[in-house]
Amino acid sequence: MLFVEKNSLASVMKPITKLLNHNIIRVKINAQDFHFEAADQTEFEWQIFLVDNATDQKNVIQVESEYLSDRHQLELTSYYQFNSDAAGMALFNIRTHQSDQDFMINSVNLTDTDLEITGYNKINGTPIKDQRIILKNRVNDGKLDYPVSQTMFAGMFKVAIPLTDIPKDSVGELFVEYTLNDRQILQRMIISKSLAGQSVEADLPNNRVITIEKRFDNGILVKEFQGASLLQKVAAAGGKAHGVLDVCRMVQDKLNLARMRFLFKSGHSPYENTTIIFESFGGRQVSDSPYAIYQLFKTLYPGIRMVWSIDRSQKAFCKQNQISYVIRRTNKWVRVLEKSQFWISNARFPSWVKKPSYVTYIQTWHGTPLKKLGLDIENVSMPGTTTAKYHRNFVKEANRWDALVSPNDYSTQIFRSAFGFNNQILKIGYPRNDELINTAPDDITAIKNQLGIPLDKKVVMYAPTYRDNQFAEKGKYTFELPFSLDDFHKSFGEDTVLILRMHYLISNALDISDYSDFVYDFSNYPNISDLYLVSDLLITDYSSVFFDYAYLKRPILFYPYDYHLYKEELRGFYLNYERDLPGKIAHNSEELLAEIHHALGHSDMSANQRFMNFYNRFCAINDGLSSLKVVNYVMHQIESGV
Repeated sequence: MLFVEKNSLASVMKPITKLLNHNIIRVKINAQDFHFEAADQTEFEWQIFLVDNATDQKNVIQVESEYLSDRHQLELTSYYQFNSDAAGMALFNIRTHQSDQDFMINSVNLTDTDLEITGYNKINGTPIKDQRIILKNRVNDGKLDYPVSQTMFAGMFKVAIPLTDIPKDSVGELFVEYTLNDRQILQRMIISKSLAGQSVEADLPNNRVITIEKRFDNGILVKEFQGASLLQKVAAAGGKAHGVLDVCRMVQDKLNLARMRFLFKSGHSPYENTTIIFESFGGRQVSDSPYAIYQLFKTLYPGIRMVWSIDRSQKAFCKQNQISYVIRRTNKWVRVLEKSQFWISNARFPSWVKKPSYVTYIQTWHGTPLKKLGLDIENVSMPGTTTAKYHRNFVKEANRWDALVSPNDYSTQIFRSAFGFNNQILKIGYPRNDELINTAPDDITAIKNQLGIPLDKKVVMYAPTYRDNQFAEKGKYTFELPFSLDDFHKSFGEDTVLILRMHYLISNALDISDYSDFVYDFSNYPNISDLYLVSDLLITDYSSVFFDYAYLKRPILFYPYDYHLYKEELRGFYLNYERDLPGKIAHNSEELLAEIHHALGHSDMSANQRFMNFYNRFCAINDGLSSLKVVNYVMHQIESGV
């Protein structure tokens, strides 16, 4: 058997040790032989091949597999799994460099009487001894201690903590303590998957409530608190009327959708005068590349009619800035959209929006892809669709675009493969990034004054991606910063401020009221390019914002504190995250603070070869004239009568 590692192309040959009945062969391997120390590799994906030397001609056949193993802990800091890829081929996966402070469990649930936890009690086949579950009280440093005595399956434990033992008004965090090879170990319990499907709330006598929450670092909190009083429950019951209203709105939305479909099927003819429709992120913003193109059109060709497709939330902005608009999903919206000659958008229109033959649809897209898109997603797990259906709809929508803007060759290749896109690509750079190239120092000072940022302090920007596990229940999101603001202030607070750019769902869950003198929340600020321009350092994780920020040749720091767990829940990356990034990677808060200190002392990355290799690959094409090139493309269509 030949094992070939997909990233490094390392190979390992193992002999077939036994031929069993029914054409079954046996190969014994030691998982320790299948990973090695490499500064830029902590994940190993081994493909498996059968090598046949029985004839004069050597045959090499890749091994298929339908087998999916569970996670097997190899060491405290590594584990392995057997898997199969989307094509059904066997994979032997090893992950290394985990934190030795964490212990992965399978489930955590609240029953009527107990807090129940299940997990493994072996590491690389070696039984864990004297295993104990500890619930540490974060309020007063007290702890509850429970020995593990019950097994669920071979190699798995189950423990039940009586809910009546949990103190009132407490916040507890789960830990495990055990002996392995005569070594005493204490680790934080973590769970990588979301808590969806698990029971996370229990009501006790005397109006007590216990809940389970998952922290940003996948740790598990157990909270006990006094439930709502009778008056509060009555007030909440009044809120249920909103539930009835929500149902009414849902019915109304469905009726409105049926009406929209009918209106789009009605015949329309184009306006006599050229009209361009702009839309950004489905109408939720007036921003991004469509807005950059719009602003240049207003300067160069104010005689052309331009209309923004917006949600009602953007009405005030449009009125304040004298922008013509139409509200989405109204009769007028259908009429204006169908009669316009040009659509310019950075996201997809709904599939039921009919594109007339006389419309030129320019898709600017909204970022250089890091995470896989469209056809490149091998297994689609979203509810209400299948992988084949999702792929089919994606290709159908993408090929309504007459032209697609690309920022570099890397993106062009991905757009072709991920979108199944066969029409024209405009490889000109993103218009939204023209501002990063053309803005002068005095303009940056003006932006700082507008935002209220001190001119005498350095600015660190934190812009992480959104994680599904931050969802608690419908309409409620939780968030906890993955580093201490107190520690940040102690280290940098004298001459540095921190600006936050969080996902809009998370921003309202963030309480920074105690840090208002040095932390600024700009999560809802419309123009992220302004935030790039005022920042001396960007910190991110898996968000694609770093592709744009690199235009400024300023330091970028990556803080993927949950990298292995997050990647397993994702659809995969196009880049090798550990090799291809333009900056240092910090894996914990201590490393983060140290790397911030280093990065703030190196404000210009022009002399950094690794950074400039990244810049030349992803940014060099943009000369600050991308918006003009789109405007010229549209004007050429108008003048040639296309």
